[in-house]
Amino acid sequence: MNENHFPGGVWPVMLAPFAEDGKIDYRALGELVEWYIKNGSSGLFAVCQSTEMFCLTLEERVEYARFVKEKAAGRVPVIASGHISDSFEKQAEEICAVADTGVDAVILITNRLAKETESDEVWQQALDRLLEAVPQDIKLGFYECPYPYKRVLSPQLLRKCAETGRFYFLKDTCCDLEMIRKKLEAVRGTNMKLYNANTATLLESLLLGASGYSGVMANMQCSLYAALCADPDGERMRELADALTICALIERQVYPVNAKYYLQREGLPITTVTRVRDASLLDATARSEVEMLRRITEKLADFIK
Repeated sequence: MNENHFPGGVWPVMLAPFAEDGKIDYRALGELVEWYIKNGSSGLFAVCQSTEMFCLTLEERVEYARFVKEKAAGRVPVIASGHISDSFEKQAEEICAVADTGVDAVILITNRLAKETESDEVWQQALDRLLEAVPQDIKLGFYECPYPYKRVLSPQLLRKCAETGRFYFLKDTCCDLEMIRKKLEAVRGTNMKLYNANTATLLESLLLGASGYSGVMANMQCSLYAALCADPDGERMRELADALTICALIERQVYPVNAKYYLQREGLPITTVTRVRDASLLDATARSEVEMLRRITEKLADFIK
């Protein structure tokens, strides 16, 4: 396995552009892929929560993943999830269908393998069964998706998974630097790489050995995160990380509508239509916050040149 197949850096959790009729707008999606790559993405995480995967049919998830993989055309690797069902049989079907698109890895949602009240033992049994049901040549990863509940993997459980040799990617959402340190120790010497989704702990996690960032702010400040990941030891990176952490508070606003508006202001032909939030919630004040973020982003780009 070529280590560079899953390079360090920024892996945006991709948005799904929708036309006014609610269908996926593939013309806009093509331009979005180009925007990510132009702004320094090392890889693309297609079909995730930011893609509104819980509101997409399996057919839509598969077609989205296939389109992104083809559009990337080998310039950056592409991973995808779409592993959203409750039943074992449907989960296995989803994994195989997404893998058939040619993506570089299929990402499993950690909360799909056990109920919130169930133990790690139950979770491990479900994973073992799933690993037996899907072809061994499918490269896999994990995403600690917050919806419908967040299931964070313990370092011990993560080590067991990493030792199978089948897992290459972890989108970590624990937001706890000490836990991240333990997870990095747990996966050392395996194929598994950790990508932090949390800006506040990002710089320190990179210095500890995390491979990069895979979070929602790459949908707005992608190039800045690329700079931070490329040289976390660099001069002024602490100041950049501090500024990005404050900027990331906008995640708590009308996301992903605000991110689509940001990209619209960047010149992309993307609407603010989503299937998870009412676009009208992005009122005048929320729009002004996005405009402020764009101005700050421009100044930070000049700041680190």
